[in-house]
Amino acid sequence: MEWNWPFKRHRTVVPSERKQAGGYGYVSIHAQAEARWSKRDFVTLSREGYMRNPVVHRAVRMIAEAAGAVPWLLYEGARELDRHPALDLLARPNGRQAGNTFLEALYGNLLLSGNAYVEMIAADEANLAQRELHLLRPDRVSVVADSAGWPSALEYRAGTIKRKVALEPGGAAHLALYHPVDDHYGFAPLEAALIALDTHNAAGRWNKALLDNSARPSGALVYAPKEGGNLTDEQFDRLKSELEDGYSGTSRAGRPLLLEGGLDWKAMSLTPKDMDFIEAKNSASRDIALAFGVPPMLLGIPGDNTYANYQEANRAFYRLTVLPLIARTAREFSAWLGPVFGGGEFRLWFDADQIEGLAAERDALWARVSAADFLSDDEKREAVGYSRQA
Repeated sequence: MEWNWPFKRHRTVVPSERKQAGGYGYVSIHAQAEARWSKRDFVTLSREGYMRNPVVHRAVRMIAEAAGAVPWLLYEGARELDRHPALDLLARPNGRQAGNTFLEALYGNLLLSGNAYVEMIAADEANLAQRELHLLRPDRVSVVADSAGWPSALEYRAGTIKRKVALEPGGAAHLALYHPVDDHYGFAPLEAALIALDTHNAAGRWNKALLDNSARPSGALVYAPKEGGNLTDEQFDRLKSELEDGYSGTSRAGRPLLLEGGLDWKAMSLTPKDMDFIEAKNSASRDIALAFGVPPMLLGIPGDNTYANYQEANRAFYRLTVLPLIARTAREFSAWLGPVFGGGEFRLWFDADQIEGLAAERDALWARVSAADFLSDDEKREAVGYSRQA
């Protein structure tokens, strides 16, 4: 376009730009790829672990169900109470969950995220019976610290809803497993077994892909005729079509491959025997069970069973894993619910006598105490955890 007013612009021809490589090549550098690990957040650990891995699923369910089924005891000082609003609240925390269901979810959150958040809702502050306990999903909660860096509240986010709940009796409670490098959040046992979890899942996916590929490892067809030459485009397309239509898929597993015209099959990957496939899965399973504190014998994992029998493994499971988890929760709930329900002498504990897995130990204790003639009846009752007779 030319302008005639107020001046005339002269048309300038701009030469087209050309780029030309003056005979230079290129260099491609490849490095050893790093292994890809799953993320350490609650959602990823839940999906890759509890929802997709049978070992993690069973270990978490065993611990949560065993711990959630243990009855609670309530003491005021040395006196045990049979009826109390706190016991009613723990037996029915809210309108949609019974006590054992609520505790199973609480222990599941602790095992998968290292954190469990409980909120108390009061319809009537003056009426202790009008209170409910609700769990907050760990991935929706953030700990809010005050100006000194101490946790003061929980920030809960669900969609567009965001609210704060104070960390105090009658408000919210935060139960966390020990974390060596974090001041506010707990460390999930599954994070310690993340390498074993990814190894176990990868072994399962590899086995499934192998079965989908007619249970044969990948390889290459080598064309080396005696007179030399290459496959024509038509021959290559026909060979590719025959391989995809006639030798791929589980329905064609084991079908022999007929080679002709200088074709030869060369396997390119390791066989399951070379990779020690089964032992790798069992080793990863034992590492996962070790992180959760579940004896491998109870999960049906073969090898390295260091327990004399199943009953001894079950006792070790309760003594070393279940009871410490319940004791931790009982102390946390005592400190949180005590100011609301009874003051300084309020104390929650668990009833170990109702645990079937420890029946043999209980019988042995009673037999030893009964045989102690130097003890009075009241002393024998105290030795087995009961109060003196009135």
